[in-house]
Amino acid sequence: MFRIVLATLALSAALSAQITFNAERKLWFLSTATSTCVLGVNERNELQTVYWGAPITREADFPAAHSTPERSSFDPSETRTREEYPGWGGRRFFEPALKISRADGDRDLVLKYASYTIANDSLTIHLKDIHDDIGVSLFYKLHDGVLEKSSKIDNNTHQEFTIESAQSGVWSMPPGDGYKLTYVSGRWAAESQLHQEPIHPGMKILESRRGTTSHNMNPWFMIDQGETTEEHGNVWFGALGSSGNWRLTVEETPYQEVRVTGGYNPFDFGIVLKPGESLSTPPFYGGFSDRGYGGASRTLHRFEREAIFPGGVQSRLRPVLYNSWEATTFHVDEPGQKALAAKAAALGVELFVIDDGWFGARNDDHAGLGDWVVNKKKFPNDLQPLIAEVNRLGMDFGLWVEPEMVNPNSDLYRAHPDWVMNFTGRPRSELRNQLILNLAKPEVKEYIFGFLDRLASTYNIRYFKWDMNRSFSEPGWPGAANQKAIWIDYVLAYYDILDRLRAKHPKLEIEGCSGGGGRIDLGVLKRVDEVWTSDNTEAFDRLRIQEGFSYAYAPKVMSAWVTDVPNMNGRSVPLQFRFLVAMQGALGIGANLNRWSEADTALAKKMIALDKEIRQTVQTGALYRLLSPRTSDVIANQYVSGDGRQSVLFAFRHAQQFDLPAEAIHLEGLAPQAVYGLQYLNGRTAELSGAYLMRHGVDVNLRGDYDSTSVVITRR
Repeated sequence: MFRIVLATLALSAALSAQITFNAERKLWFLSTATSTCVLGVNERNELQTVYWGAPITREADFPAAHSTPERSSFDPSETRTREEYPGWGGRRFFEPALKISRADGDRDLVLKYASYTIANDSLTIHLKDIHDDIGVSLFYKLHDGVLEKSSKIDNNTHQEFTIESAQSGVWSMPPGDGYKLTYVSGRWAAESQLHQEPIHPGMKILESRRGTTSHNMNPWFMIDQGETTEEHGNVWFGALGSSGNWRLTVEETPYQEVRVTGGYNPFDFGIVLKPGESLSTPPFYGGFSDRGYGGASRTLHRFEREAIFPGGVQSRLRPVLYNSWEATTFHVDEPGQKALAAKAAALGVELFVIDDGWFGARNDDHAGLGDWVVNKKKFPNDLQPLIAEVNRLGMDFGLWVEPEMVNPNSDLYRAHPDWVMNFTGRPRSELRNQLILNLAKPEVKEYIFGFLDRLASTYNIRYFKWDMNRSFSEPGWPGAANQKAIWIDYVLAYYDILDRLRAKHPKLEIEGCSGGGGRIDLGVLKRVDEVWTSDNTEAFDRLRIQEGFSYAYAPKVMSAWVTDVPNMNGRSVPLQFRFLVAMQGALGIGANLNRWSEADTALAKKMIALDKEIRQTVQTGALYRLLSPRTSDVIANQYVSGDGRQSVLFAFRHAQQFDLPAEAIHLEGLAPQAVYGLQYLNGRTAELSGAYLMRHGVDVNLRGDYDSTSVVITRR
């Protein structure tokens, strides 16, 4: 047997990942500490998924790939074989990874294996059509516990063709039945609502057609089989790095096989490739955990912190933020902002952000978007004196912007009405009194980069809150050779602006926002430092929103605010409850500090001091979801630091009846033989073993409605 180890990547002292190739059996093994993916070339020269799941280290266990036999004329071999990247052609009757149409109407595409290359931790496999010189390169990159897939389609022929569907890749589960799907859906102010349901024969479509990731669905999934719980059972997971129109097709075939195909949404899709041109697809990440939903989330969180978020593990902890929007709305001015800055600094705030209303003729949401110059009536001395005062108080300064939008009542729109998305002669639908600038147009992209660069160069700005308050409509691009390219080119231009800004201003930090959680995915998270989770900051609602968010995304980037009550739904949740909910992510304050009592201020100082003590653990530690707001009156989450020395428990109670005490909460992730000191929020202390805390549990004594507490647990 001839076996070549072609690449090995050491990820840490304890974890490693490697790519190996068995030339005799034409098998690739892509291995991490938590999973193995095996690909092979079968007897028909098709690239086939052989295995994806828990680690298998003995490669000799795997025979060469072989196609699945034909069962009938209705069940041909090609339809039953788990191809890694199938084209739409031949005898294939399932969701394809690539579908094209040639100028003469020929739409058949059959991809065969051609060659491969490996460099360091990356594998590239090249496929080619059986007749035409249409090539597909499949890219695989190993991370800590996660495998990244993407593809590139090349037109090496002498004729153009149209791509009607371009997917990043396919994830195939081991054959079997009883699979369940976990995903999140929602709407504005109710994002990230978790759903778990059986997978049945047929297709389940998760998608966005809005031009952005969307509030309605998120490009992430978990799939499990059997009696899976938060901490036990096998879970496969995946997420797309796509901030535009995307689609995940979860398909159970008639042969008890489950597969997830993901990439660009084929709705209104049609990319013309001329000879010599190519199209690349967004990355599609996948992994496996045998530690239940919680283990899958922790693997994904670690990967995000190390390989996705800007700066990786060296990025700074998210500072305590104050945003003045709810205190002033559009009525901002220098004296009012200075007064709020003084109050925020006294609380321990580290970043002061002015929201909407500082620019142009922006006195409400009907005018001014697009005119990014300081309003001299509100700030007659420009922004420098305010920024200088914020800095003197020991805080960084941030500014709200909405670069992609324009009000028809603006100097920019009057000068360039052709810069917005539109179909010639058709209506231009407004949402929130604004239209969308077409970033795919080079002159629009340069205008947006130019004004953001000018702001960052002129003022000492540490932070942009980048907002986007509507979805696409009339996505036309008059004059473009291929108007449907707007869906892709817009997103690439958005990425380019962010990348160039960060390169030119390396200390600049950016918050991604789209009316709340309308643009959260692993594509934008490579370029922003945190995301606005939801416009709904009501604390009890946020427990559900934040739970769903945490399944896919690490708490470090989850912007979470303490705001005034009642908020959104009429509840008046206590201030301590509001703080403890927000402290489970990147803590921010959006309340009107001018209305806070002395007691409110004193409590806020205490909670902000606590946040600074524990935020390393919350933002970079391992999350254990102990009790869910979907199933329990008591809600509890626990965070454990990377070195295991500190753990933090947050516990909440919605309501109680008959004066019954809350149940003991069983902790996770501790060393059974170690002794831990417990510091309760009310000042009480205790000393208990890890075994006791995990098996007997900790009594948090939550009795009243909207009661809450935290416990800091320190290993002795």
